[in-house]
Amino acid sequence: MLKCEGEGAAAALKIHSAREPYRCECDVYERLKDHGVSKLLGFHVPQLLRSDDELLALEMTIVPPPFVLDFAGAWLDFPPQFPDEVWQERAEKWAGEFGSDWPQAQAILAELEEFGIHMLDPSPSNIRFR
Repeated sequence: MLKCEGEGAAAALKIHSAREPYRCECDVYERLKDHGVSKLLGFHVPQLLRSDDELLALEMTIVPPPFVLDFAGAWLDFPPQFPDEVWQERAEKWAGEFGSDWPQAQAILAELEEFGIHMLDPSPSNIRFR
């Protein structure tokens, strides 16, 4: 991710190496923009400024913590069908990574699901509290 100085706020340039994660991330940011979402439960969400389908590049605003970002691994409209044991293992892993912040991270994930966005790789680096 490169930091770019442009008109107004600073922006970040994210270049993907594969089309599917790029397209997914674009679709998520566009959906959030369509709903006027710039914050989720007080957490900043970067705004997509532009994208380039040929270069697989996204330019987005840089936001300070607390923030939610990086939707390349998300699923739109429905989550993947994993066995209950897999979901349980994931929940235990995420709870361990987030510690006491896990209930609030779960609330953010539930809020994203209200928009049909299923984040499958939440971590303290993409849901940052401090």
